[in-house]
Amino acid sequence: MAKIPTTPQDWDTGTNQKDKEEEEEQKFSKMTQGHEMEDGDSTGRKWEDLDIDILVKIFQSFDVFELTSGLAQVCSTWRLACCDPLLWKNLDLSMMKSNFIKIPLEPFVYVDNRSDKTLTRVLKIALNLSRGSILTLIFHFNLYVSDEQFTYTAERCPRLRRLVMPAWNRIKRAGMCRAISLWEDLESLTMPSIGNPSYLMDEIAKNCKNFSELKIMGPCDILCATTLVTHLPNLKVLSLRCSMLLKDALIIILEGLRQLQVLNISHCLVVEVPPPPAPRKALKQLDKSILDRASHLREFLTCINASCIMCQRTRSDEGLLRWYRYEEGLWKVDEVRSLVI
Repeated sequence: MAKIPTTPQDWDTGTNQKDKEEEEEQKFSKMTQGHEMEDGDSTGRKWEDLDIDILVKIFQSFDVFELTSGLAQVCSTWRLACCDPLLWKNLDLSMMKSNFIKIPLEPFVYVDNRSDKTLTRVLKIALNLSRGSILTLIFHFNLYVSDEQFTYTAERCPRLRRLVMPAWNRIKRAGMCRAISLWEDLESLTMPSIGNPSYLMDEIAKNCKNFSELKIMGPCDILCATTLVTHLPNLKVLSLRCSMLLKDALIIILEGLRQLQVLNISHCLVVEVPPPPAPRKALKQLDKSILDRASHLREFLTCINASCIMCQRTRSDEGLLRWYRYEEGLWKVDEVRSLVI
């Protein structure tokens, strides 16, 4: 029977990597066969006799794939160690990407069944071991999580404070609203842009009283800016980096979000839309009207520079950066330290 992949490489490429898997199995077998550890005399101790605190310290160096590979099944001591909250403050799935093809009908992607099964397996084991301890949940932007997987996760992360969203395509509106209603402690959200942001921001406003930090990975138009001002007037940190940003939308944000302390528009394609028939034009620098409105901010992070590589990429991609074309992990970067992944 085909083996379900448990490494990021297998997930992404679909290859078996047989030699590597066999090597990992041999190492795991040696650890879990109850072999005695030498301690300088003829007596021996077994791995399961290790102090739980020491096991937890060792397990902290493992990633989610290793933690869900069967360690908890070795013995009761190892299972207790695997359930320690220190291991599960952050559930980082940012290395998992779906194998998918684009299709013309909703949800506009078809995800390989093997990808879905792997994600479901990892989620079920991780969420079972975490016992509600997860505070930060990170998905890859190219991970197409199903509505059922997302809701299942939300119900088992009641204390969540920070969420880095996966792709929207397979998550339904009802599923998203259900998840937000469960996350009363949510403070920070990183998300792809969305066509109808009103329902999402309204749900956050109603349920997440401590919400203060938002990053949108995609264009910000008048509707987006107006929605933020209407539903999240107390927002303190906002990042719109590497995307298209209408000048009028920027003005709405600066004038309407009076509690905003940090605004990051680094490498944005800032576009001015004059009355017709005049064409749109990309700003080469921010004018005084923008800078004056931003004077109340503690930090106003900007970069509009023709020689900047990231600015060039945003312009080349017409304000919707195609992250998959660039260095792996580049999408995790942000000039705002608290938003770095």
